[in-house]
Amino acid sequence: MARPARLDDEDAKVASVATPRKKKAKAGSAVDLDKLIHERVRLAIVSALAGAEALSFNELKTLLDITDGNLSVHARKLEEAGFVACEKTFVERVPHTAYRLTPAGRKALNAYLGHMEALIQRVREG
Repeated sequence: MARPARLDDEDAKVASVATPRKKKAKAGSAVDLDKLIHERVRLAIVSALAGAEALSFNELKTLLDITDGNLSVHARKLEEAGFVACEKTFVERVPHTAYRLTPAGRKALNAYLGHMEALIQRVREG
């Protein structure tokens, strides 16, 4: 398998000049959306948790109609960001996992919703 060619310093300079730079996004543009929350499943998780004090793993899985693995991966990303808190306990020797939206998660969701409302308003105004 051939290795990709490496650019030396001169080639890198030429490549950077030849590559058009992206224009800076206007404040409040679609590019500014919180990509962590914007993903469909993660948005569904934080939205569901915003309407409840806490939800169990199984409640979220059923409500969102997703697999165990899908919920686990997305919930962990939200937990790592500090948007969701996860509490693991045992109820009659059965593991029980509950999720709740943190204040940072609620703030991020509100910012996301405000951003989407502004985008929608801009589109409607033409």
